[in-house]
Amino acid sequence: ERDNRTSSMDFVLLGISDVPTLQNLLFLLLLVIYSVTMVGNILIVVLVVADRHLHTPMYFFLGNLSSLETCYSSTILPRLLASFLTGDSTISAHGCLVQFYFFGSIVANECFLLAAMSYDRYLAICQPLLYASLMTWKLSMHLAAASWLWGSLLLVVVTAFLSQLQFCVPKAIDHFFCDFTPLLELACSDTTAVTIVTFIFSILDAVFPFLFTLASYVCIIAAILRIPSSTGREKAFSTCSSHLTLVTIFYGTLILVYMVPRRAPLRQLNKVFSFFYTVLTPLVNPLIYSLRNREVREALRKIMRK
Repeated sequence: ERDNRTSSMDFVLLGISDVPTLQNLLFLLLLVIYSVTMVGNILIVVLVVADRHLHTPMYFFLGNLSSLETCYSSTILPRLLASFLTGDSTISAHGCLVQFYFFGSIVANECFLLAAMSYDRYLAICQPLLYASLMTWKLSMHLAAASWLWGSLLLVVVTAFLSQLQFCVPKAIDHFFCDFTPLLELACSDTTAVTIVTFIFSILDAVFPFLFTLASYVCIIAAILRIPSSTGREKAFSTCSSHLTLVTIFYGTLILVYMVPRRAPLRQLNKVFSFFYTVLTPLVNPLIYSLRNREVREALRKIMRK
């Protein structure tokens, strides 16, 4: 009974050791991805802080998003890189729960932040005359703070329920990080309570923000289509195209990861989707905004000249 408890044994992450012939290649690939992700997102934060032309609610939210992405990558990739170097794929029970908490809370926080960004774009395009009076700095800071706090508080409850479960021996997680479903598959005790709580909180911290974001963009696209000139439509769409691309990639991979069943024939496919969702999505943010956004490119040129 003692051996079945969370605190009595480490977990083994099988997903990082099932391709031994590719260990060195994967290590180099992940190291490059992690370095580019960190440098790119930190650079965006620096640009938003340093360039006064970017001191607007839109770029304030972008700076917060880039900060989230740096935290997002750092919950999984450093541990994954260390396992490739040392060959040790074990993780302590407490470390596994901590990784799950920070990963889950950052995903929830990003859902809320993307919803806040979509509301900002809705006001800018659908209510342009009232935008300055409605999207004030006070409201922007409140929305950003709520985005950081709400998901973090909800995941405290889920993690607390998860920590009360008993896990079967051997504690081998068929994944490359401590996610909810792979952990639940190892549980020997009743998982009804944690499943219900997680389902309710998933609706609160993922489904509602997604529906709000979707509704915002339906209104935005409808408003853009009503603009008579093609130049006006193109200009209006350019102000939200980067964010819309990011929303599509984020929620597209999120839905694929958690809607594809983890039955035996599809487990490897689920890991592939999880790789795109957890590793490549944070990399996309700085690339999209640097390549598609003129103000960010101009701020980058200024800081390079200095």
